[in-house]
Amino acid sequence: MAEAQAILRFVRVAPRKARPVVDMIRGQQVPMALAMLKHLPRHAARVIEKVLRSAVANAEQKELGDSESMRVSKAFVNCGPIYKRFRARSMGRANSIQKRTSHITVVVESADVGRKH
Repeated sequence: MAEAQAILRFVRVAPRKARPVVDMIRGQQVPMALAMLKHLPRHAARVIEKVLRSAVANAEQKELGDSESMRVSKAFVNCGPIYKRFRARSMGRANSIQKRTSHITVVVESADVGRKH
């Protein structure tokens, strides 16, 4: 199967906030997905847009076609390591803070490959 992927690891976006954005672009044509990400007012959209552009560049490097004829075949977000911090509270106490990270994977393929009609 002719596909190309890009993985961004250890990005400081919580997986819970990145997953709805990734769900929106899964299965979309690449130009449509890029337009959606460009106008979405979320920080995760900027990060996922960069990963998608990288996957398209990888596909063009592998000579799978131009970006107009590609679609996002797979896109998912896995949990990365959690940075544990604490915040001082009154009376000598402390509350823990968990700064979550993500591993974002985007796979693109040429549009004619995925169809079996």
